[in-house]
Amino acid sequence: MRPVDLAVRLEWVAAAVAAIVFYKMTGVSWWLLALLILAPDLSMLGYLAGPRVGAVAYNALHMLIVPLVLALAGVLFAGPITTAVALIWIAHIAIDRALGYGLKLSTGFQDTHLGRIGRARP
Repeated sequence: MRPVDLAVRLEWVAAAVAAIVFYKMTGVSWWLLALLILAPDLSMLGYLAGPRVGAVAYNALHMLIVPLVLALAGVLFAGPITTAVALIWIAHIAIDRALGYGLKLSTGFQDTHLGRIGRARP
């Protein structure tokens, strides 16, 4: 792995840790985190309709803009559950990026904006 790739992955690890620390500060039960941490991956079901639909569905739940807006709304309107859900979502995205999973391209699940995931083809 190139040093720059390692640095980017470490940044995402830091983002995941920050989201989890802020989650703890909401006072919401850890059960909610355990229940929802993998929820965005349900978007992979879109691949049952083909790679283009799958990429759109997956990317819709793996971009930061919506959970960031949700977190802001939770903070502004004193909604600890809303804030907690947003932080779980942000943590999920950050963990995915730290593991090298990027936004999907319409050519297939393994093709991402970070490069191809999985084993290299011979």
